[in-house]
Amino acid sequence: MILEYKETSIFYNDQGQGKVVVLLHGFLETSFMWKDLVGELKAEYRIITIDLLGHGQTGCWGYIHTMEMMAEAVVFVLRHLKLDKAVLVGHSMGGYVALALADAFPDKIVGLVLMNSTPFPDSTERQANRDRAIKAVKYNPMNFIRLSIGNLFSPDNRLQFAEEIEVIKLMAICLPVQGVVAALEGMKIRKDRSVVFREMRAPKLVLLGKRDPVIDYVSLAAQLTELGIKTVLFSGGHMSYLENKEELTYNLKLFLEK
Repeated sequence: MILEYKETSIFYNDQGQGKVVVLLHGFLETSFMWKDLVGELKAEYRIITIDLLGHGQTGCWGYIHTMEMMAEAVVFVLRHLKLDKAVLVGHSMGGYVALALADAFPDKIVGLVLMNSTPFPDSTERQANRDRAIKAVKYNPMNFIRLSIGNLFSPDNRLQFAEEIEVIKLMAICLPVQGVVAALEGMKIRKDRSVVFREMRAPKLVLLGKRDPVIDYVSLAAQLTELGIKTVLFSGGHMSYLENKEELTYNLKLFLEK
């Protein structure tokens, strides 16, 4: 479904009945990434999936899409659906958006799951990598996307998931360059929300891959332990919803049941 929003549009899907669960995709992804998980959950839960700004069928809203702007768009959809509270599940960039929403609207959150994501900001080195990525996107977006997608998977899994990788690449190639760059700019300047995450009253969970090329799971897991936040580790890379589908689904269902 399409909603008009600030001279652009937002695409979302609303399936199932019960406790509301909002699934937020990552960078270079769309709400299509959740299709298998939606199939597992919609019999017991009301599942809302949303294309974030500049991704999928949702338009761009400027040249920098901050996590706060993306969270505002998500809240716009929830208000349209007259939904006051929800469990948020965010993959990678979607986790940053979920945290921004939890920061601004804590009363709307009844649970938060970060999947291959972190509440901490980009390091100086990571920010420099974002700047290099922005230059690469502007120079040759197709080459940037083809390299980026494959590198999100654990090296051991790239052959096994070759078909899925190609599907993700084909969908990502269709994204506007403006949307890709705006997301990179927004992730680069995102806030440290570790305190927000720690002090949330709602239940929370972090799902990480031991061979994630994007996130240093060892240091992140140690930091999360210090914050008293439960972490579940999978064997794969950054794309746990594919690389560790069964274990992820099991842990997410367990979280939602509680």
